[in-house]
Amino acid sequence: MLPQRFHRLRSVLDRRQPDLTVVMDRVHKEHNLSAILRNCDAVGVLSVHAVVPEGGLTLHHDTSGGTSKWMRVREHPGIGEALDALGRDGFQVVAAHPSDTAVDYREVDYTLPTALLMGAERFGVSEAALARADVTAVIPMVGMVRSLNVSVATSLFLFEAYRQREAAGMYETSRLSRDTYDQILFEWAYPEFAQRFQEAGESYPALGPDGEFLDPPLPGAQRS
Repeated sequence: MLPQRFHRLRSVLDRRQPDLTVVMDRVHKEHNLSAILRNCDAVGVLSVHAVVPEGGLTLHHDTSGGTSKWMRVREHPGIGEALDALGRDGFQVVAAHPSDTAVDYREVDYTLPTALLMGAERFGVSEAALARADVTAVIPMVGMVRSLNVSVATSLFLFEAYRQREAAGMYETSRLSRDTYDQILFEWAYPEFAQRFQEAGESYPALGPDGEFLDPPLPGAQRS
């Protein structure tokens, strides 16, 4: 691990937002799934939630730009399980849906813990999911087309959240706990070693300021 690479990883991790996420409600096209992950990485989302569509989840490497290895994707069998988990953590659920009560997406306060609920292009957000939403929001349009590609719509919502959060200073310092930060940093810097330590049931070794090991790097090695 070159020091420059390690510092780049730290710079990105410093800006990750643990309380901004996207819930994909059975989004099934792999290029959309992958593009949404790329959008999430661009604005510092830490992890995303996916209600698994029929046929499972497949990510397209070219569309995601390789961001799948930097994003945690938490899979759920149903929308209830996904929203229950987010509700316990205090997230507001903002559904992208053109209802009669929907507000302009720029009027939502994204500095609050926020889960953006996005549905598949053909079916939209499910009725079960809408029943759990705190806010429905729309992107104003003046053309003949009434909706956008789901990954494009997600990017607009996310970059509005980014704009608000940046203005509020939410990217200036890391907002992750120390343990979470160290864990993710090690897994990003040394994914193969991380897997070996996981398989051995051992904790990760400490890293120095330039990414060097401060403990023996191999699982099972004697530590001081």
